[in-house]
Amino acid sequence: MISVSSISFGEDVEREVLDTLRSGIVAQGPKVKRLEDGFAQLVGARHAVAVNNGTTALTAALQVRDLEPGDEVLTTPFTFVATLNAILESGATARFADISESDFNLDPATVESKINDRTKVLMPVHLYGQPADMSALMPLAQSHGLAVVEDAAQAHGATLDGKGVGTFGTGCFSFYATKNLTTAEGGMITTDDDAVADRLRVLRNQGMRSRYVYEMVGHNYRMTDLQASLALPQLDTYLEQVAQRRRNAELLRDGLNDVVGLTLPSELSGRGHVWHQFTVIVAEDAPISRDDLAERLMQREIGSGIYYPKTVYDYDCYREHPRVIIEDTPVATSVAARCLSIPVHARLSGTDIDKIVSAVREAMGV
Repeated sequence: MISVSSISFGEDVEREVLDTLRSGIVAQGPKVKRLEDGFAQLVGARHAVAVNNGTTALTAALQVRDLEPGDEVLTTPFTFVATLNAILESGATARFADISESDFNLDPATVESKINDRTKVLMPVHLYGQPADMSALMPLAQSHGLAVVEDAAQAHGATLDGKGVGTFGTGCFSFYATKNLTTAEGGMITTDDDAVADRLRVLRNQGMRSRYVYEMVGHNYRMTDLQASLALPQLDTYLEQVAQRRRNAELLRDGLNDVVGLTLPSELSGRGHVWHQFTVIVAEDAPISRDDLAERLMQREIGSGIYYPKTVYDYDCYREHPRVIIEDTPVATSVAARCLSIPVHARLSGTDIDKIVSAVREAMGV
């Protein structure tokens, strides 16, 4: 079976974890600090603050903005639910602009009309590892005085014109098990703002700067050294892994670029895509539907994933929520009904790629 994602740890990770166990320091300690320093260097940020998961990263980044009831966060409807949950957890109201089918991210042309006097934060998502169009989104945020919180959960090391995602505003990354860089559960917040970094470090530690001296209402958002131990060796070889994902994406594109009814993802000009997912769009008039394609791939023992089957608000618990403002987002709705992610991870062999290409072509009648 060729899975849509693959998790494997080498002996270097085993040694790092064993070293942590033998050290007697398993909670937040020196290895968390090493991971923070290394990740800040990868992204190009002044500060990286480790937390216990990616949703926490988003929530904390919003909490230090001191949002008040009625304040709105403007984001994309085509994302994992953590984006929306973090907004609601912060006490803010969620509002949505539409996406572009070319990159699956916020379409700047739809953003400005959604901004109003209550909008305080713009939260783009760098979906599938491709940066959102920050060159257009940042001027919009700046002209309206909005803070920018980047949901970069899937985009570790992605760049726009050489600038790392997570450095345009406050960046939020996930180290969940299936991410390009993983600690099983974990997250990271990046910022160039010294004051924001300081508040985040106090917030994640129950509001304490020193023991039993509380400066703010806080939480336990800490990462452990055991979690950091999983990621430290991966960080050393991360760029090599991304390079392999890029090679795999190019091979998939070469093998599928003439398939009628299938729109392939691409790395847009100036954007450094890290290929967390390779997501195709099945045309409405294609020979088979998206779901049929997924089923036929499964019959050939090839995994796939639908990320995501609905817009994030299209569930009863959100449609009826008083702090979720739902407006028409036709592109996101259409993409959600037709998208399918196929394997692109770094552990694929050349034979695996050939099998994936052959299976997709056969299913699509080529």
